[in-house]
Amino acid sequence: MDCSVLDREDVQRLQSLVPSEEELSLIRKAQAESPHSPLAPAELCLLTLGEITYLSPRLQLWAFALDYDTLEREIAEPLFHLKLAMEQLAANQTFRCILATVLAIGNFLNGCKAGGFELSYLGKLSQVRDTHSRQPLLHHMCVLLLQLYPQSSDLYSDITSVTRTSKCDYTQVQSSLSQLEALCKSSWDQLRLLEREDEKKRGGRDRGGEREGTLRQRLPTFLKECEDRLKVLRAVHRRVINRFHSFLLFLGYSRTMVRETNAADFCKTVSDFSLEYRATRLSILQHREREREREKGGESPSSPTPNHKHHYHPHHHPHHQTPSQESLEQSKLEEVLKTPESDFQLDSTLPRHRSKKTDIRGQLSRKLKW
Repeated sequence: MDCSVLDREDVQRLQSLVPSEEELSLIRKAQAESPHSPLAPAELCLLTLGEITYLSPRLQLWAFALDYDTLEREIAEPLFHLKLAMEQLAANQTFRCILATVLAIGNFLNGCKAGGFELSYLGKLSQVRDTHSRQPLLHHMCVLLLQLYPQSSDLYSDITSVTRTSKCDYTQVQSSLSQLEALCKSSWDQLRLLEREDEKKRGGRDRGGEREGTLRQRLPTFLKECEDRLKVLRAVHRRVINRFHSFLLFLGYSRTMVRETNAADFCKTVSDFSLEYRATRLSILQHREREREREKGGESPSSPTPNHKHHYHPHHHPHHQTPSQESLEQSKLEEVLKTPESDFQLDSTLPRHRSKKTDIRGQLSRKLKW
C-alpha cells in the first residue's frame, strides 16, 4: 500500500476493473476450448486480476487508507466554521446594537414592550417601507445606528465564518460521519479476512509472509488510530451542535424552535441580512459624502448662504420642512433608544409576561458562556 506506486485514481480504476465470477468463467471456458490461441490483452488482464485472492477487499482497504484524511477534513471543517461563527456573533458589538435597535423600533412602532423577536424578521427589514419617503425600514435603522453608534462596523466583514457556515450542509455532515464510521468498521472486517488468508499461505512461504506481515502490522495501527480519531470527531460534532442549540437559546429561541432550526439556514439568514446591511450603510455614507461635497462646491465667498436661502428661494420653503419632520420622527426614536428599559412604565392594557420570563430583557446584554 504505497502511494508512490498507486495513487487514489489508480486504485479507483482497479476497483472498476475487478472482474466478476461470470466473466472469469467465460474467459476460462474460451481458453479451454482454444488452448493454443493466445488471449487478448483485455481478457488476459482480467484473468490476472481474478487470480488475486480477495482483490476487492484489498482495494477497499487501500482506498480507505488513502481517503480517510480527506473524508475527515470534510466533516471537521464545517464544524470548525460553525464554532467560529457562533463566537463571532456572540462577541460582535455591532450585531448586538442591531438587535437592540430593531427591538426598540419594533416596540415603538407596535406600541408594546416585547422582550425579543425572531431573527427571521431581519430579512424583512428591507421589504417594509414607510408611507412618507418610501424608504425601507432597514434604511432608517442604518441611519439610527450611524447616529447612536458611530463606531459600529458594516457587520459583514466581521462575520466571515457565518458566511462560510451558510454554505455547509450539516445534515450531510452528520451522514458523512456515520458513513465514515461504517467504513472504518468494515475495514477491520476486511483486514481480519486478509489475515486469515495469509495464515493459510504462510506455510511454505516464510520470506514472503514475513515481508507481507510487516505491511500487515501497519494496518492495525492505522485503523486503531482512525478509530480513536473518529471517537474524537463524534464528540466534537455533538458538542458543537449542542453549543449551537445553547446559542439559539441565548438569542431567545424556544426549545421547540431550537430543535427545528438548521445551522446553515440560521447562518444564511444572518449572512444575507449582513450583506444587505452593508450595502445600505455604504449607500448612506456615500450619499452623505456627496452632500458634503455639494455643500462645499455650492458655497460662494461673495454671497452669504443664509441670505441666499431665505430671500432668493422662498418657493423652496416647503421642501425644507420634510427633513425637519423626518428629524423629529428620528429624534423620537432616539429618545426611545436612549431611554433605559428600567424606566419604561408598565402598560396595564397589555398582557404581561410570566415571572419565569422576566430575565428575557437582559438576554442581549448577557454574554454567552461557552
